[in-house]
Amino acid sequence: MYPLASSDPNAQSGTPSSPRFPEIEERVLAYWDEDGTFQASIDARPATREDGSANEFVFYDGPPFANGLPHYGHLLTGYVKDLVARYQTQQGRRVERRFGWDTHGLPAELEAMKQLGMTDKAQIEAMGIDTFNDACRASVLKYTDQWKDYVNRQARWVDFENDYKTLNPEFMESVLWAFKDLHSKDLTYRGFRVLPYCWKDETPLSNHELRMDD
Repeated sequence: MYPLASSDPNAQSGTPSSPRFPEIEERVLAYWDEDGTFQASIDARPATREDGSANEFVFYDGPPFANGLPHYGHLLTGYVKDLVARYQTQQGRRVERRFGWDTHGLPAELEAMKQLGMTDKAQIEAMGIDTFNDACRASVLKYTDQWKDYVNRQARWVDFENDYKTLNPEFMESVLWAFKDLHSKDLTYRGFRVLPYCWKDETPLSNHELRMDD
C-alpha cells in the first residue's frame, strides 16, 4: 500500500540494512497527498446507514492558539487525536476532521499591541476598538503555514481547507446557541471563583496566561 521501496528500477529489492526513515516517511506522505487517501477514507463511508441511523463520528479539534508556534505538547496530543479518529474510521464511521484555530483572548491582544508599539489600554481606546480588532485579526493567523507543515509532517490527517476559527461570527453564535440550549434545560448554574487579575491589562487571567512570561 505504501511506497516503501525505491522507485529506481535499478535499485536492489528488499529492505536495506540502514533504512532512512525520514525519507520513507516523506514518500508515504507524498503518496497520501497524490492519492487523496485521507479524503478517500471519508468518501468511502456514508454519513447515514441503510437503517437511517447516523454513521458519523464528529470530531472538532480542540484548537491551538493561532499566533503561537507548535511545540512538543501539541505533538503528543496530536497523535492521540489522530489515533481516536483513525480508530473510528476503521470501525466504518465517517470522520471529517476539521482543524480549528483559537483566535481569542489576551495572547492575541498582546501580540497586536506589540506589533503596534502599544504599552497600555489607553492607546487601544485612542486607536479605536474596531481598528484594534482588525489588527488582531491580521496578526493572529501569522503561523498557520508552520502549523500545517508540523501537523502534516507527523502524518496526522486533518482538514485545513474547511477549518474553523473562533473569531468567525458563526462560530461565536454557535457557542451562544449551545449555552442557551443547556440553560433552557437547567443544566447551567452560577458560581463564584477567585481569579488572578492583571492591573496592567485590566482583565482576569487564565492559568495559561499566567505562564505566558515563562
